[in-house]
Amino acid sequence: MPQIVSLSFYRFAGPLARLWALGMMGAARLPLSRTPDIGFWKLCGSGAGEGFTPFPNTAVYAILATWPDAETARARTRTGVFARYIRRATEDWTVFLQPTAARGQWAGQTPFIPSLGATAGPLAALTRATIKPRILARFWGRVPRISDMIGRDPNVAFKIGIGEVPMLHQVTFSIWPSETAMAGFARTGPHADAIRAVRDQGWFREELYARFAVHSDHGTWNGTSPLAKLEAA
Repeated sequence: MPQIVSLSFYRFAGPLARLWALGMMGAARLPLSRTPDIGFWKLCGSGAGEGFTPFPNTAVYAILATWPDAETARARTRTGVFARYIRRATEDWTVFLQPTAARGQWAGQTPFIPSLGATAGPLAALTRATIKPRILARFWGRVPRISDMIGRDPNVAFKIGIGEVPMLHQVTFSIWPSETAMAGFARTGPHADAIRAVRDQGWFREELYARFAVHSDHGTWNGTSPLAKLEAA
């Protein structure tokens, strides 16, 4: 059966709920590691604004996990430690993804197992990098222009910046209606300039790039499913 990746987002309101969510960055590790059928997993915070900033957003947290199949993924992300997050959050949304391409490593591991080739229709892109400390200022100096560009792009259905460690570990995640729409963003302007700098100047200690077919979702974000925009398109 094809591997399924879940990416769950949780929004917390009020100082007590946000303090609980911050504490769970440590406290959730053991129950997650003991979750039946779970493979690779990561707990992440998010950035302020669009999420593509070095400044944390204490209201939004995320859990990424891999599962052996879609049925298992949907069941496990509504029980156990995931259910604890849902009860505390004011809103939650989980998107289920099927890897189509992946290269690189995350914390020394190869988490995603592609089982499909390139497919037509909606896709998601995820990049994860460990940034070399000596280039932090240059890296984060470019990010606001990229964030503004993706924020103005009418094609992107969802975008967020998350990470395990502020400043040093950055994950970008976005959902697009098609390969053409995503390529149009990636190959022009500040984003393309940043990619060239990464390659030419060796900004990252470790990097991973992955693409996914969008399988399904549950929950809402900002009152609706972000996939509804894809259906409308």
